[in-house]
Amino acid sequence: MEKSRKWQTVQDGKLLYLPDFIAKEEADALHSLLLHRTAWQQKSISLFGKTIPQPRLIAWYGERNYQYSGLTLEAQPMPQEIIAIKQRCEQICQSQFNSVLLNLYRDGQDSMGWHQDNEPELGVNPVIASLSLGASRMFALKHTQSGEAIRLELSHGALLVMGGTLQHYWKHALPKTKRPKEPRINLTFRTIK
Repeated sequence: MEKSRKWQTVQDGKLLYLPDFIAKEEADALHSLLLHRTAWQQKSISLFGKTIPQPRLIAWYGERNYQYSGLTLEAQPMPQEIIAIKQRCEQICQSQFNSVLLNLYRDGQDSMGWHQDNEPELGVNPVIASLSLGASRMFALKHTQSGEAIRLELSHGALLVMGGTLQHYWKHALPKTKRPKEPRINLTFRTIK
């Protein structure tokens, strides 16, 4: 993907990737702050009739509760340092966000399976802005009909934005890796209707 601020149109959706959205020093400080000050939780989800712990830790901040995979995340007030980043994401995306899901991937074995952010409370064509802090990880997208695949290495300080009809036609995942990895924090800004 290009290192520009232009949306890239993909089959049935739009992506924006900014590998240097925030500078290393700021990304380092924010990563350390969030890693140590966030009240991380490990929730259990239902998959294929089984209840299992999510393979990552999470925190939810915003104006409204959020439901997915049988979970209800109760909204906590957004800390000021997250509000400042949210406002910068809103300028780039030309969208307003009222919530953020933080994911902590403790090592390469923590992951996120294939899914779509298509819950009704996200609206028809949600814009999801995803900021990466810490270890670089591979992010995968797969078109549900054509099978087209896109893989992006999400680095420290990078911003990936998914928009348009992307959530209708694409699944995305953060696969496990056997390579040793330091902790990675991902902030996914979104609007809950």
